[in-house]
Formats: sequence, structure tokens, C-alpha cells
Amino acid sequence: MRHCLAATLALFAPGLTLADAAAQPRRDSLTIGLSQYPGNFHPNIENMAAKAYLLGFALRPITAYDADWQQGCLACTRLPSLENGQAVLETTPDGRPGIRVTWELRALNWGDGTPVTAEDMRFAWEAGRAFETGFGPAETYRSAYEFSSDDPRRFTIRFDKVTFDYAGLGQFQPLPARIERPRWEADRAGYRTRSAYETETANPALWNGPYRIAAVQPGAGVTLERNAHWIGPAPAFDRIAIRTVENTAALEAQLLAGQIDMVAGELGLPLEQVVALERRAGARFRFAYNPGLTYEHIDLNLDNPLLADRRVRQALLLAADRAQIVARLYGGRQEVAAGAVHPRDAGYDPDTPAWPFDPARAAALLEEAGWRPGPDGVRRNAAGDRLAFELMTTAGNRSREQVQQILAGMWKAIGVEARIRNEPPRVFFGETVSRRRFTGGALFAWVSSPENVPRSTFHSDEIPRAERNWSGQNYTGYRDAGVDALIEALPLELDAAKRRPLWARLQRRIATDLPALPLWHRSDAHVWPLWLDGVRPTGHQNYSSLWVTEWRAR
Repeated sequence: MRHCLAATLALFAPGLTLADAAAQPRRDSLTIGLSQYPGNFHPNIENMAAKAYLLGFALRPITAYDADWQQGCLACTRLPSLENGQAVLETTPDGRPGIRVTWELRALNWGDGTPVTAEDMRFAWEAGRAFETGFGPAETYRSAYEFSSDDPRRFTIRFDKVTFDYAGLGQFQPLPARIERPRWEADRAGYRTRSAYETETANPALWNGPYRIAAVQPGAGVTLERNAHWIGPAPAFDRIAIRTVENTAALEAQLLAGQIDMVAGELGLPLEQVVALERRAGARFRFAYNPGLTYEHIDLNLDNPLLADRRVRQALLLAADRAQIVARLYGGRQEVAAGAVHPRDAGYDPDTPAWPFDPARAAALLEEAGWRPGPDGVRRNAAGDRLAFELMTTAGNRSREQVQQILAGMWKAIGVEARIRNEPPRVFFGETVSRRRFTGGALFAWVSSPENVPRSTFHSDEIPRAERNWSGQNYTGYRDAGVDALIEALPLELDAAKRRPLWARLQRRIATDLPALPLWHRSDAHVWPLWLDGVRPTGHQNYSSLWVTEWRAR
């Protein structure tokens, strides 16, 4: 009702006549450009940025962090807390401290008009608890040992751990049980490819957001149409087209040609490309630069004997002049990272080892590790092995490909060979990285929520493997008992002040071992049409698409 009133008043705004208003074109569609295509469409399997952005239009998670980095309800009526009684401390049946948390669902409908109920959450819980299904993060489901419901709109989960983020459910989303349960029961291990989200993606009954996926062009794009059974503020557009253009130069060309209306900053053009575009075409679009929790880095496969010695990993980081790369490619707009935790985050430790550019120290570390210069300039060990490995990233991303070339040159200067081999994002993320098929380094970004404990990326139990159907995101294969203990202790500390020393110890330990090479914290570069209002970048993994009902066309 508020939106309708605002639109009516706008017709009589100073300087705008009824004739002018009538002349304004009605914008009933929006075309958005992305640089990646989702590896799959199932909300509870794998966490990929392209999928998270797209599904933000079509699904409602129970809870999410907003643009102010505050957790709140999207599909629930209010956030559970110990104070309001929806969270209750208790003892588990085996005598451990536990917590019982109750959520009440808002009125939501699937796209066929069927209400979203607690039974849809029950099925998601059951499938997640069966670890052969491959849901992630596995620890959430492992800890959620009991599910109960006494009302179609209310459900309770009992956890065997009391964590500071107990009120949020993150990637644990409702699934339409009447559609998905039979498929899951028929083949649990094969469910990730037999799910209706993969085989019937345009089925309206899979979607409960303001939009539903109406058509899919594999690898090329997705068409979203209004969910006729959506209960909530009406979205502005009848249709949203998501167009995937993996080559960022081609993506920019389509924007300038008017084939797409906007480029999503969450996963669109590299920052330096947008800066250059603003200089050339600043009057044609609106530009916004939003620093946030996107962390560019290189995962190293620690099962590769050449990379198993942390002195080699330390040398690689010392030989990478990250400050120079940021200055040359990004005009100083990115912040060099000491690790995955952003300086704005509550858990950040300013004393984390930073490894500034020092090629002499890098060479000394390689000498200490037994790597001597070879006749071709590449170092060799006593067994004659060359210090050479593959460096992979997403093909077509001009910025990352430039970074690869620069890093390869810097590493060559200390006697290390980086062989560049890239793949399309859907292959790189869907197969190579997620199944740990890369043999050397994988350059990509993680996007996290505020004060996100990095269990899925650094705990040894989260190393993807076949028997878990490749769930988990510890792609490096990092194993450290001390890090595991800190990751397990951190969520259990409810007092924020007492968490800080745990955060400091964790960051310092990972920054010393360097299973992944930190590069920089990214600033997302958004490009919007002049006529679009209401998009609020969040700077974290709950993307702006979740609040599409606030978007308006002028």
C-alpha cells in the first residue's frame, strides 16, 4: 500500500505533469548481466555466488544478514533469542550443553499456491542429516539432532552445541517436501543430480520468493517471472532476465549496447574495468563501489608434495607484490588481505602476520626448504623435481587472468614456475574445485557473512571426499588439530569479548601455515541504469537480490 501511494504522489510532483507521466515508458522488465552461471540450482547443495544471487529472487531463506550486517528474519516472524523465549538452553540426552530453538514461519507460498510449512523444513533437515546426500555445511545438520513441529507454521530444532549464531539458519532452507522427498528416498546419493531443481528447474512449485524461475538456458541465462502466489510487497518488474556472459569484455559491450540494463556488482565486471567504464560513460549509468566480505585468494592443494611445505607457501606470498597489483590494476581501491577476516569484521585481529613483499626472504626460504636454482631458471630439489605447478581460475575474467600473469612473472623471479590453465566458471567451480581436481593453485573469491567461523574452509572434517558426496569446502585439504580445536571452540563462546582472543589465535595460525594465499578484500563495483532505484548492496553473501521487492523503476 505504501508503494502504491508513493507512485500516485509522484504523478503530481513539482515539474511533472500528467502528460509527462503518461509519456514515461512502463518498465515491466529488467535484464541483469552476470559473469558466471550456477553449477546447480539446489539451494542446500554447494554454495556458489552466481547461484546465491539468482536464487535471492526466487527463494526466501529463514534468516539473512541485511545491508547493515544485522541478522534478521526473511521467512520467519521474529528472530529467536534467549530473551524472547524462542531459544532455550538445555542439556542434551547425553549430558552436553545444548539449545532448543523455535522459528515461526511467515505466510509463504510455493509457486503453485501450496503453503510453505514446517514439513518442508523437516525434509530439508532429514536430507541434510543423511550425509551421503551431500548437503553443506555438514556441521549444521550434524549438530541439529532433533526436529519437531506442533503447527504447520512452527518448527523446533534441538542442537547439541550452544553457538553464538544459534538464531540463524544460513544455507539450511525449506524444500518442497511433496516434490523432493520421493526423489531423495529413491536415490539418496544420486539426489544432487536427480533433484527437481536440476531436472525440472522451471517447475513453479520449487520457488517461494517474489519471483520464480520460468525458463533456463543452460550456461547462458535464466528468466524469472513474478510468483503469482507471493505474499508480500509486489516487485516492480513482471520479468527479470539474468544473462550470463563469462567474458567480461563482452559483458561490458552488451551493457553499452543496451542488451542488458545493469551488471550485478556481486558477480559482474572487475573493479578496474568499472572504473575505466565510469571515466568513459559516467553519464549513462549509476556507479557504486561497495567494500565488503569478498575475499580474493588462491587455494593451494596441499596434497601436492611441492606445496606441502609451508616454507614454499610462505615464499610464494612473500614474492607476490600484492600492494603493487592493487595499485596498478585497481587504483588502490582494494585492500590487501592478511587473511579471510575483513578489517571491518568484529573478529578481525590487526596483529595477524601480513607477509609484505620481500623477494630476498622468499628466496632464502626456498633455499632452506632445499630448492636450488636449476639450469632453466626453475628451482629443483635433491630428487630433481622442478618447482612448478598449475595456477587456475575462471576463464574469461580479464582481471583474474591479468593477476595470474603478474603473479607468474613475480614467482618466476624467485625460480618458481606457475603454468596457467583456466576453465569456464561452471566447470571450474562445479567440478574442478569442488572435487579437488586442481593440482596446484585455484584463484577465486570467498564471500562470507559477518563474523563467519571458517569451519567449512579450514576444518579437516570439511575436506570434500566421495563418501560425503563432495560436501565441504576445505578444498586445500588443510589438516591441523589446533585449528580444528579453535574452530570448534569459537562458536561456543557467546560473549563477543571472549571470542576475540580465539579469533586472534585462529587468524595467526592460519596466516602462518598459509593453506591459501590471501590477496585482497574486494570492493564490488555495481553498474545500474539511471532509472533504477532501491538496490542496496550488502557486501556479504546475502546478496541484494534478496530485497528485490525494494527495487523500483523511475
